[in-house]
Amino acid sequence: MAKHYPALVLNADARPLSYSPLSLWPWEDAIKAVIADRVTVLAEYDEIARSPSFEIRLPSVILLREYVDLNRPAAFSRWNLAVRDNFACVYCGDGDELTFDHVIPKSRGGASAFSNALLACARCNSRKGNRTPEEAGMVPRHRPYTPTVAQLRELGRRYPPPDIHRSWLDYAYWDTPLES
Repeated sequence: MAKHYPALVLNADARPLSYSPLSLWPWEDAIKAVIADRVTVLAEYDEIARSPSFEIRLPSVILLREYVDLNRPAAFSRWNLAVRDNFACVYCGDGDELTFDHVIPKSRGGASAFSNALLACARCNSRKGNRTPEEAGMVPRHRPYTPTVAQLRELGRRYPPPDIHRSWLDYAYWDTPLES
């Protein structure tokens, strides 16, 4: 019934917590947050959830009552690395067969962390091998760095999901300049 009714989650500043992936909660979590008074409902679906003693329209857009600080380091993950590096190889710019490259190879004690990882296509990663970029004569387009959640949110705005619900349009991209 209601399985395809996620709620867009906005921070207390009325901007999505993230754009890529878009910050969505399952309808069950959104209803729990409404009942716990942790969110304000800004838009609803026509669908209604019912229990024997309670009924509620499913939230489509919710606003957190407490601000979530986004100036903290982002969690290291393949997805966040891809967003940080714009879904392209940092050596050649190709977007196919992407892997992550350890700047200092793991065999030499290199960590799996933002500060030591770059997105690379399979061809460049293979060419670099068990060497540093300098040893391989390869120059990355940028040095590895640890982004904040806020930086990833802004970078993620470049990659809108293909299936935006119409009730989210006024909230998901409200700070995007309008076309004239």
